[in-house]
Amino acid sequence: MKNLSILLSFVLILMASSVLAQDFQGVATYKTQRKIEIKMDSTKINDAMQTKMMEMMKKGFQKTYKLTFDKTSSLYKQEAELDKPQVGGEIMMSFGNSGDDVFYKNIKDKNYVDQKETMGKKFLIKDSIASIDWKLGSETKHIGEYMCFKATYTKQVPKRKSFSFSSNTNKEKESDEEKNEEEPEMEERTITAWYTPQIPVSNGPSKYQGLPGLILEIHDGKLTIICSQIVINPEEKVEIVEPTKGKEVNQKDYDEIMDKKAKEMMERYAPRKGSKGESISITIGG
Repeated sequence: MKNLSILLSFVLILMASSVLAQDFQGVATYKTQRKIEIKMDSTKINDAMQTKMMEMMKKGFQKTYKLTFDKTSSLYKQEAELDKPQVGGEIMMSFGNSGDDVFYKNIKDKNYVDQKETMGKKFLIKDSIASIDWKLGSETKHIGEYMCFKATYTKQVPKRKSFSFSSNTNKEKESDEEKNEEEPEMEERTITAWYTPQIPVSNGPSKYQGLPGLILEIHDGKLTIICSQIVINPEEKVEIVEPTKGKEVNQKDYDEIMDKKAKEMMERYAPRKGSKGESISITIGG
């Protein structure tokens, strides 16, 4: 009986909302943050410097995005930022996307186009939207003025992803690096979303979508995305146009290119065998 009552509530809200949503647009602002684990080992870096570096790196994962949407499509774009934080010498720790990065999604045609500029090169990633097997829950809460319902799904993810820079080049270290070349061990992760049927679009931030209402909050491992503002039918009409700049690839090809670039970067900054001097190790997990 309780489940039937919840279902009827969904239907009533959707019916009422759909009447108001025959022809509308919206702009939602999202703030993201990611918890990170940082381990640094150096004879040259004191506690104050380590704390400063950690704070800079954490701030690099705090971003603001705008999701412009209508009933069938959307654009998700990061807001302009100040200069990226720089950590030590020639190594630039880059966390943000460029101002040209745009994620376009068409939930009717079930495809997306992700325009990215990575390491000085533009890519146009075109692929199909993956179906998400959401489990609708009975829990509710308010986010701003909107009543939201809870939904979850599970997926397989690598147990941990980390990056290390170290001058320790002994055989034991090399053995560890060889192990890192193997396929990562996988684990099951539960993703939690909060969505509102009051905004009847099956959409949300980034690649999250597929629920009977706009997704306002996401918890995906160490990543949190929360909607902070929504404007329905803004005075100035917004255009939702599919991006077109960059080398066209699919998602699998892009991921392989990025894996290769990451390994090249690690090799570039890794010290040569036999070199001596200060030892600095930075590990970022999560």
